[in-house]
Amino acid sequence: MTATVRSRGRADAPSRVSTLAAAVTYRYGLLAVLAVMLVLFSVARPAFMTYANALVVLQSVSVVGIVALGVTVSMTTGGFDLSAGACVGAVVMVTALTMVRFNLTGATAIVAGLLTGLLVAGVNVLLTVVAKVPDLVATLGTLFLFQGLALIVTSGQSVAAGMTADGAPAPGRYTEGFAWLGSGTIASVPVPVVVFALLAAAVYVLLNHTRWGRALYAIGGNAEAARLAGIRVARYRALAYALSGTLAAVAGILLSARLGRGDVGAGDPYLLQSVAAALIGFAVLGANRPNALGTVVGALFIGVMINGLTMLNAPYYAQTFVQGALLVGALVTSYTLRRLR
Repeated sequence: MTATVRSRGRADAPSRVSTLAAAVTYRYGLLAVLAVMLVLFSVARPAFMTYANALVVLQSVSVVGIVALGVTVSMTTGGFDLSAGACVGAVVMVTALTMVRFNLTGATAIVAGLLTGLLVAGVNVLLTVVAKVPDLVATLGTLFLFQGLALIVTSGQSVAAGMTADGAPAPGRYTEGFAWLGSGTIASVPVPVVVFALLAAAVYVLLNHTRWGRALYAIGGNAEAARLAGIRVARYRALAYALSGTLAAVAGILLSARLGRGDVGAGDPYLLQSVAAALIGFAVLGANRPNALGTVVGALFIGVMINGLTMLNAPYYAQTFVQGALLVGALVTSYTLRRLR
């Protein structure tokens, strides 16, 4: 009997070790990979680990991070806002047209940009909440709708000071106050980084320390159970998309200020990167759900990787492959290792 117990104990030991390893990897694996990347890039390029380069990385991820925070909020209810990138592009074009084509103030451009984001959110709400169209299909339709609308309004051309409009030079230009949002600093920190930090803190508090956040997570877990518990599911889902549209609009305003022009397709790259940041965030500290802290880490993860590969002169097409590989690894960590744990 004693021998049998001992043999079972020896047999169970490797199982316990593997389970513990899976649990540690599940919780800290992504942070460990990020730390390893920082060390490797710093050794290969000493200029990587400098304050100036850190600001470059933070500024490069600020727009992606803000969009990703909006996508994260939409995901808490079980939705998925695929229109976020198109919203960013539409806001860039609207703000540029407001100042360059119509010669209005930067404050007016900001208001127009925010209203554009709410318009995108409103269409998403009508499709998903009112018409009951599945989120992925609805927001994909909104993506094409506003991409096409931005092209129609500008005739497929970029908007910049000095452009020809109706046979004459456009009367306006980007105002200095608006441009400061993209290139200005606060205590040596770029304005977009400050805005990103403030919005990240606000979303974190909303999702983790308010009843609205708890209601959003409850709907994402089981919408019918949430409804039976008295939560107004439709209202909270509308709130999630309104926040996503507003955050995408803020990102579009910052991007427009940084570019100093309205480039066609300026928002296209931000959908995939923001979705990747939000999904990578699932694996941060074993959260296994959309969360603001994980999304911030995911955005930094992508920014550090791109910046490091760029400093190593890696071709741009290799960077896309590495992003995909890291996203797949994060998803495996989040889902497969969770079951093993």
